[in-house]
Amino acid sequence: MGLFRRLKEEIDVVFQRDPAARSVLEVLFCYPGFHAIVGHRFHHFLYRHKLYFLARLFSQINRFFTGIEIHPGAKIGRRFFIDHGMGVVIGETTEIGDDVTIYQGVTLGGTGKEKGKRHPTIGNNVMIGAGAKVLGSIKVGDNAKIGAGAVVHKEVPPNTTVVGVPGKVVVQDGVRVGTDLNHHNLPDPVGNMLLCLQRRIEELETRLAKLEGKQPNADLQHTDEN
Repeated sequence: MGLFRRLKEEIDVVFQRDPAARSVLEVLFCYPGFHAIVGHRFHHFLYRHKLYFLARLFSQINRFFTGIEIHPGAKIGRRFFIDHGMGVVIGETTEIGDDVTIYQGVTLGGTGKEKGKRHPTIGNNVMIGAGAKVLGSIKVGDNAKIGAGAVVHKEVPPNTTVVGVPGKVVVQDGVRVGTDLNHHNLPDPVGNMLLCLQRRIEELETRLAKLEGKQPNADLQHTDEN
């Protein structure tokens, strides 16, 4: 694909996935995600030709202006879209397929100082929500969705939705499994633990009062009406 056709494709992607985009001029001058990916195409070209220092230097300059850090060694497919983008980090051995969308604060990173393939492989048509962390040499299957704030360190099958810390599959092939995706229905493990402790304390206070022949201290009794 020619340079201008590729550039047009990158611009078209912005209009397709961001309803706030109003003009080509706005995309060219005001979209850091667009700047980051266009810059990365050039940095990756230098990297593949073993001009490692220049590739890293230009990528760091791009990072300074966009707030998006993409290692020049990362392999990124067509129609890649970064929405907003501040704080995005994409590691050296990351591989990203076509038609992928990621949001601000996403990290595609490693889990240590191991050599070789140490960053994720992202399939086609994947969406990764704001603040999500995908860590290690794992594969995220085609058409997967990773919820905002999720931490994923295990393989993600195709056609699934993953949420939570650590990430858990909640939708697979269009069928809901596990936790409900409605945010107000998500479990609160800390709150549940505190409620269990409160009830246990009340039970022990009541038993102790009976052993001592006293009435339970009403001031220490709590209800879970709130």
